[in-house]
This record gives sequence, structure tokens and C-alpha cells, in this order.
Amino acid sequence: MGGLEDFGPVELEADEPVFHTDWERRAAGLKMAVWFGGHTSGRSRYCTERMDPGWYLVSPYYEHWVTATATELVEAGLITRQELADRLGSAFAVSRPDRAPRLTDPGPSSDRHRYAVGDEVRVRDFHTLGHTRAPRYVRGKRGTVVRLDGVFSLPDVHVHCDRRRDEPTYSVRFEASELWGAAGDPVHVDLWESYLEDAGE
Repeated sequence: MGGLEDFGPVELEADEPVFHTDWERRAAGLKMAVWFGGHTSGRSRYCTERMDPGWYLVSPYYEHWVTATATELVEAGLITRQELADRLGSAFAVSRPDRAPRLTDPGPSSDRHRYAVGDEVRVRDFHTLGHTRAPRYVRGKRGTVVRLDGVFSLPDVHVHCDRRRDEPTYSVRFEASELWGAAGDPVHVDLWESYLEDAGE
């Protein structure tokens, strides 16, 4: 749950199989077919994020995949909610509507890293109606760049615009004391450059 409190420990299952049931295997196959059809993983994540919170918290992992896939296909106009209901014999709930505005300008791309290994950075403390890959628990927190990664399309833009914006990415190390206020293991988070600012700003 992205470091949120009161959700308990992560439950580990010894020798956990990839799929517990056949329907999970079919859900994964459906998701792969949609991806190979040109739909992005970022859009899928955003459809999952828009599930009703009460439903999201009690539903299994692959149900998130099924819901995101159905939502994507409905929003792309490839299937209607009525067609889903007719096929299933009952109404199928999709994710809540997209409230974020469409972007007409993705902004300038960059292929040069602004930060270097060892630089102290802070994650911008921002909130958005749309999709982002900046975890809430690192926003406003200070960390250290430990690795320069490749240049990739920024999902925050790609999901909401017909054009992409490419940015450098980084692996940033956060000390447990910075994130949780207590001693513990550090956390490494992969972040796009526009999420970051100089630690002294």
C-alpha cells in the first residue's frame, strides 16, 4: 500500500504459485493481449488506481487486472458496458471516471541527466488528479541519487496526452529515518527527473 499505515505486514506465502486458479491465468492472458494491442501499462495502472477504494482493498490482485482491462476497453470504445453485462449475465463494475484533464502539450523531452550519483535531492510534494508514478510516501522527502537510469516516457504525461515526454530516471535511496522517523532499512525508489528538485530548494 505504498507505505501507508494500518494495513498490517505484507503476507508472504511459501512457494507461492504464479496463479492460484485458472481464472487468474486467463486474466493475465487477457491483460497481455491488451498490452500487445497497443494499450500502455501506464494506462492500465491508472485504471486500477481509479477503482473504488473499498473495492480495491478487498479484491485480489488479478481482479485488479480484470477491472483495469475492462475499464481500458470501455474507455477506448472497443466494448460497451452493456456488452460486458450481456456477456456476463450481470452488470460488471468498471473503475471510476477519469477526472484529470487531457494534456495538449506534453512539455519538452530531455535525454540529459540533471543530477549525478551522490547528489542530495528532494521529491517534489505535489498532488494530482491524474496518474503518477511518484509514491506518496516519498513526496517531500530527501534522498540520495545512487544510480542513473535510462530515459523513458513519463507516465504522468503519457496517460493523459496523445504525445509523450521523455525524461531521465534515477534510483534514489531514502533512509528509513527520513521516511518513517525510525531506524530501519533504506528504501530505493525509481523516479523520473521532474519528480525531483535540489535538496536545498
